[in-house]
Amino acid sequence: MTFQGFPDEGLVFYEGLEADNSKTYWSRHRPAYDDCVRAPMQALVDELAGEFGTPKLFRPYRDVRFSNDKTPYKTHQGAVVNPEGRGAGAWYVQLSADGLLVAGGCWRLESDQVARYRRAVADDVQGPRLRAEVDRLAAADWSIEGERLVRVPSGFDRDGDRADLLRHKSLYASRHWEPGDWLHDRRALEEVRTSWRDLAALNAWLADNVGATTREPRARR
Repeated sequence: MTFQGFPDEGLVFYEGLEADNSKTYWSRHRPAYDDCVRAPMQALVDELAGEFGTPKLFRPYRDVRFSNDKTPYKTHQGAVVNPEGRGAGAWYVQLSADGLLVAGGCWRLESDQVARYRRAVADDVQGPRLRAEVDRLAAADWSIEGERLVRVPSGFDRDGDRADLLRHKSLYASRHWEPGDWLHDRRALEEVRTSWRDLAALNAWLADNVGATTREPRARR
């Protein structure tokens, strides 16, 4: 399937789901989700796979076990590309009633990854590289986000120009567009492609300096 845009019916589907997040609504409107949300999202990321890597579409069902939000369905469709062998630094795209969101970076880091991240930020070569890239993205209207500590951790420079980066426990950049006519044709694909390319240097830095976790996975209970 070739990507031809996200039909307006997909956004209308999510508007309805926000108003009635129930199994009844979901079952009644499931064809709209399959045809106007999931299928075009799969087509979009499949076209980008040759350049960025194998995509994964997230399930539409919310995991309510550890969440205060007990509504059963997500009100957005997301997809992620985690390039094999890089360990850190991913691309993300999301469709909802609010429009389209793209992002890149690391949303969650294990303790060993956080330690490597901080050492790299403090390094006199790698730190300035990240500083320059984050500043470039911010100047290009990317939002710089991620979990942060209130203070710079002990043992690191609290007054330097990288103090804000040292507070991060995860780091990613995001950009959002409200719905428009362009979303319903192949211009949406080009927006995502261009944006993901703009995030390549950030993801490369994270892959080179943070990498995969070495922690053993927790045993299931």
